[in-house]
Amino acid sequence: MYAQQLQAYRNVEKSTISDGREVEALVLTKAAYLLTYCVNNWHDPERHAKLDEALNFNQTIWTIFQSELVKTDNPLPQKIREDLLSLSLFIDKRIMDIMIAPSPEKLNIIININLNIAAGLRSMS
Repeated sequence: MYAQQLQAYRNVEKSTISDGREVEALVLTKAAYLLTYCVNNWHDPERHAKLDEALNFNQTIWTIFQSELVKTDNPLPQKIREDLLSLSLFIDKRIMDIMIAPSPEKLNIIININLNIAAGLRSMS
């Protein structure tokens, strides 16, 4: 089932990418989906591998965002950049916390943040 859902996501992704913000929104949505899968399948024997994959994917995304947000030529207003950097530090800490002591409830805040940021990016496109 996971493979079918991921393929459906990829098909939609290929047909909807229009600009950089949309790509970011799609990546955040995928990250949220990977975490949601873990929450919904917490007792699955492959949970540890799926959780590692989802956390690493999320960490990579937010690390890329961090590197873009600190660039002096970043076009976002300073306040938005600062807020997003603060948010990214929170996500870093949450990911580390989940790696140390996994629990499905801890994933929900990252899922919600990813989906809300993705929705905001889509509204700007």
